Amino acid sequence: MTSIKKIVSISLLLSAIALTSRGAGDTLQHRFTGYLIAKSDRKPIPAATISLLSTGKKFFSNTNGKFLVPATSPGRYRIRIQGMGYDNIVKDITIPGTDTLFLSETETELDKIVVTAVAGQSKIRSTPISIAVVSQKELSRNNGTNIIDMLAKAVPGLSAITTGPNISKPFIRGLGYNRVLTMYDGLRQEGQQWGDEHGIEIDPYSIARAEIVKGPASLLYGSDAMAGVLNLIPALPAINDGKIHGDVVSEYQSNNNLVAGSLSLQYRKQQFFWTTRASAKSAGNYRNAVDHYVYNTGFKEINLLAMAGWESAHTKNRIHLTYYNDLQEIPDGSRDSLTRAFTYQDKDAPFDDIRNRPIVPANRLSARSITALHQHIQHFRLYHKGDFHFGKDELSTLLGFQQNNRREYNHPTAPSQAGLFVRLNTINYEASYHFREWIGIDLVYGINGMYQENRNKNATDFPIPDYTLFDIGSYLLVKKEISKTVITAGLRFDSRQINWHDFYTRNDITTGFQKQVQEPDTAQATLSFPAFKRHFSGLSGSIGAVYRFSNMITLKVNTASGYRSPSIPEIGSNGLDPGAHIYYIGNRNAKPEFNWQSDIGLFLSFPGIDVSLEVFHNRINNYIFFQKLYNANGQPVEMVPGNFTYQYRQGSAEIFGAEASWNIHPKTLPWLTLQQQISSINGINTDKESLKLTGEAGKFLPLIPPFKTNTSLRFTLLQKNRVLKDCFFQTEAETAATQNRFYAVDNTETATAGYTLFHVSAGLSIFSSKEKKVCSVLINANNIFNVAYQSHQNRLKYFEYYRQSPDARSGIYNMGRNFSIKVIVNW
Repeated sequence: MTSIKKIVSISLLLSAIALTSRGAGDTLQHRFTGYLIAKSDRKPIPAATISLLSTGKKFFSNTNGKFLVPATSPGRYRIRIQGMGYDNIVKDITIPGTDTLFLSETETELDKIVVTAVAGQSKIRSTPISIAVVSQKELSRNNGTNIIDMLAKAVPGLSAITTGPNISKPFIRGLGYNRVLTMYDGLRQEGQQWGDEHGIEIDPYSIARAEIVKGPASLLYGSDAMAGVLNLIPALPAINDGKIHGDVVSEYQSNNNLVAGSLSLQYRKQQFFWTTRASAKSAGNYRNAVDHYVYNTGFKEINLLAMAGWESAHTKNRIHLTYYNDLQEIPDGSRDSLTRAFTYQDKDAPFDDIRNRPIVPANRLSARSITALHQHIQHFRLYHKGDFHFGKDELSTLLGFQQNNRREYNHPTAPSQAGLFVRLNTINYEASYHFREWIGIDLVYGINGMYQENRNKNATDFPIPDYTLFDIGSYLLVKKEISKTVITAGLRFDSRQINWHDFYTRNDITTGFQKQVQEPDTAQATLSFPAFKRHFSGLSGSIGAVYRFSNMITLKVNTASGYRSPSIPEIGSNGLDPGAHIYYIGNRNAKPEFNWQSDIGLFLSFPGIDVSLEVFHNRINNYIFFQKLYNANGQPVEMVPGNFTYQYRQGSAEIFGAEASWNIHPKTLPWLTLQQQISSINGINTDKESLKLTGEAGKFLPLIPPFKTNTSLRFTLLQKNRVLKDCFFQTEAETAATQNRFYAVDNTETATAGYTLFHVSAGLSIFSSKEKKVCSVLINANNIFNVAYQSHQNRLKYFEYYRQSPDARSGIYNMGRNFSIKVIVNW
């Protein structure tokens, strides 16, 4: 509570400062009235930013392209106009007065994209790191039950490890979990991301764009960003007319009978704006041609969001509040050995015999209600973002609080008793100072980190201890533009302190389950986690350059190092993770991971075609992985009956690969667009000591995606009709090659057969007579031929308890044919 009070107090103080600095704008009597029009099609340009350079005040164009610039006295003033997808211009105006200004579209696709997942705003073309941007429009066209699956279809090099249709965790170039930093609007997502069986706690309907950094980003974000960053940016109100606007989204998917809806309200008037959103999803068990209904894969999810912001001449402030609530069933894959029908657990250990469970009745397979064995995830987020201008200098701040509650219910005889219940509280802080340009050099200094507490609550399984973590890091970033070359370099130092006290557990004779006990009441108790205190530190940096041969050819080169402190489970695990059915043992002597990655990218943008080619090489030291434990007789160790035991170890590894894409949109055939994406990733174990023990079986790294291609052909209806727009029909082929390079030690992984899936989609938008979007309709049909396939990164592939099966199938397959319809109504 003390942390929350501090955050609220600081936010209120910032609000008071911002309100005090608004000045006497209400007394301004002189103004300039302008209209922004696109040169290419003579359409108005909404949501452009107009800056009055003498004061730093900012104004915005409305849906008709109109904007007002007030002043205390008449005269000549200089303004800067910035519109997404258009060239920035600086123009002298006379107040009072009026004029129509025409903006030119930027010359290439790379010039149109501005990214924020770097220090400050920067055009993607002048950023040496490998970064991809996915717009809200692209997201809405991709069919998926969560934001990660939607993005994985759009970005080569980004994949997802899945446990059913609603549990997806991002992997960037073969690395995931705590090696990928997921952010919401620049705030680290801290939600026990080490777990396999829960996804990202973010509402996909609230996201306006996503930025994916592919490669070490520890320079700006510290530990956990050694593989890359996924920054999900929420939508902000754009229409500045003092009226309430909004949208309603409704969606249905046939495969698991998913029903979803979302309602948003938005408002902006001059410097003040706010937005709210409420979303809900409900789905039953998904289906495929092999398993039919996959038992215990349904879910129910609710998301709430509220944001308020205000701006003045020298400040910009936003306060965000979000709440995520998810009830997610937990599949375990138990079946009848002869019929392959799914069975369900009705007894607790040691009376539960996984090979003699009752068969799931047909009515339970098709039901929508959440079963007794499920997990309950709640995530609360409150944060403030601020920008403060001091002349030409700028200070950006972020202060946030998050609470993540994670419960897993795995006791059928005591359904209200959580097997796992952990509560994670995190305070995030960040400040970066952007110095004014000096002799052509841009300089940014920043400091960020977090304070974190984890506590086990009323539970029976305790996979990690109650710990406290403090993290701090600072960095210096330098950027210099020389003719056609942009050079960026930076250096960072991180420090992390982790500690916990002795953690005891004891059998509760009244319930028969384990419980946590505190000193001095530790008689006949087990010391599950001996006290631990350790300090980790790391140095990271990067240097890169962008050379622009011409407006059509750009070369990027970058070398960056990453740093990752071992996660709490990797250090201190000593217990069962019920959802994963694995007993984990940590390595208290684990060292931080370090990596060096080199990237080279070539980007071509000619009339009618855009091409990109990127290659990378990543070397990792102290690579952390886990191996199954065996006893002296060569039998797998089962600390808990029916659950394998794994222990974390360290070694070295290399990952290398390439990504390519091209977008063909002929000027002579403006209604046709052909896109293709290709990605190839290889992960090699280079640790000699480890290879001596495992041999060829341990040559490759786990969870490396196979060679993939995605090809789409889009037909767009061209017409002068002002009512119907964005009418398109698209066909798509998604191909994954056979993955024969897998981590074969202890049968942790097996080869995965290749597959090709075909998808089709169509959509249209309806506009009013004033060219305002009223409604959009999107229809998708995924896996239209109902292909039975298993993704190599599908954890359910390994949910199998028999060495042989009557249909020669093993594990659980991915989702089959799925039709969906999404309707978006705007006002």
